[in-house]
Amino acid sequence: MDISPILNGFGVVLEPANLLYCLVGVIIGMLIGVLPGLGPGATIAILLPITYGIGPVSAIIMLAGIFYGAQYGGTITSVLLRLPGEASSVVTVFDGFALAKQGKAGTALGIAAIGSFVGGTISIIGLTLVAPIVAGFALDFGPPEYAALGILGVLLISSIGNGNKLKAIIAACVGLLIATVGRDTFTGAERFTFGSLNLAEGIDFIPIAMGLFGLSEILYNLEERHNKVHSPAKVGNVWPSRRDLSQSKGAIGRGSLVGFVLGVLPGGGAVLSSLAAYALEKRRAKQPERFGRGAVEGVAAPETANNAAATSSFIPLLTLGIPANATMALIFGALLIQGIQPGPQLVTEHPDVFWGVINSMYIGNILLLIMSIPMVGVFVRILRVRPAVLAPITVLITLLGAYTVRNQVYDIFLVIAFGVLGYLMKKFGFEPGPLVLAFVLGTMIESSARQGLLIFGGNPAGFLTRPISGTVFAIVVIVAAWPLIRRAVRRRPAQGAADRAEERTS
Repeated sequence: MDISPILNGFGVVLEPANLLYCLVGVIIGMLIGVLPGLGPGATIAILLPITYGIGPVSAIIMLAGIFYGAQYGGTITSVLLRLPGEASSVVTVFDGFALAKQGKAGTALGIAAIGSFVGGTISIIGLTLVAPIVAGFALDFGPPEYAALGILGVLLISSIGNGNKLKAIIAACVGLLIATVGRDTFTGAERFTFGSLNLAEGIDFIPIAMGLFGLSEILYNLEERHNKVHSPAKVGNVWPSRRDLSQSKGAIGRGSLVGFVLGVLPGGGAVLSSLAAYALEKRRAKQPERFGRGAVEGVAAPETANNAAATSSFIPLLTLGIPANATMALIFGALLIQGIQPGPQLVTEHPDVFWGVINSMYIGNILLLIMSIPMVGVFVRILRVRPAVLAPITVLITLLGAYTVRNQVYDIFLVIAFGVLGYLMKKFGFEPGPLVLAFVLGTMIESSARQGLLIFGGNPAGFLTRPISGTVFAIVVIVAAWPLIRRAVRRRPAQGAADRAEERTS
């Protein structure tokens, strides 16, 4: 492999102007990640006109920095305020917020920063070495494969909750139902809109997440805080201990691999990767009951995975010209604005752009680590604010964040409605996470499954005839049947022992 283009790429990114744009991008990304509702996609859309007057390398370096910088920024509100600004941050809420309530917010944020850095860096190395191979594999994924992956993701949801699995499945079914609200993208027919023009557009992720996680938490704690004297939250070390690092190293390694592979796939790569990494760690754990109650691996795995996925999602964009998600589509547009066509010829026709953008991610990840670790102590001070002050500020951020997505007052009412729903769910022992994640995956499942049925002429058996989708569906069956298999295996030795004891007595 000729490494001269890679070294030339480092020369491009180390130019003062490009370094500056890389720094600006990751700072903006971290800030908009902290502000739930805006998101990297909306920010990049707002900044697209600015890229007209910037060189192509500098422009894409800045936009890429915004994208992966936002992944860590979203962690901050997920851990401290239980407010996931992005779908990929939902899983972090489970253990991140539990750690914060135990006075270990610094540990959670520190592990997230380290995991983000390691996952991003490993993914960049993979991007550098095996981009053409992995991108070629991604071409084999069509609607049947995405439908199978989505169904597997929904099935994994039942294992991430901290409560009753049946309740997790019920919540996931409700999420799938909510995902069907709006106009049918195939026929244009309205479903469950009750004549409302607002509902005809469908329900956005932001009001659901902010209501179920942010507003519901405030409502739930309101009665507990009433008539209680507030004592400042105890905050421990802002740097993870050796024990925390030791517990997390396996989760970080596996999360990097899961995130890199799933991030290449168009659709919900970052969402699926964080969900799959969390489910994998919980299934491997000797004490799975720790998850959801403050397991440091429950923060390390999804944060590593979603950052690795954010980086590897550049593979299909740069090598095939296929955007893996909505944000990648905006960066695709920014490249076209600059007169550059992403695709197989990019590495030969514009090596400065290709290798400059990839190598800028090394620098960007180092900048994020340098900035985030010292600022952990600043972030955890939020927990020392009196609830009487923090609660109204959180509500204001939540409602403003929801409003800025589409500039509609209707979204504020949606946040309030889902806030009440989240409060009732928590009172009756239902986890909101499965509902939100199923909602995110529901749209992908429906569209991919219906496209697959069109391909197979309405015959569902066609999903099993394709190698990848058939393999994924086989995994779905194994995962679904595994509890029954495990129970049968455990019952057989017990039954044998009982039979032998009966023989002795007779």
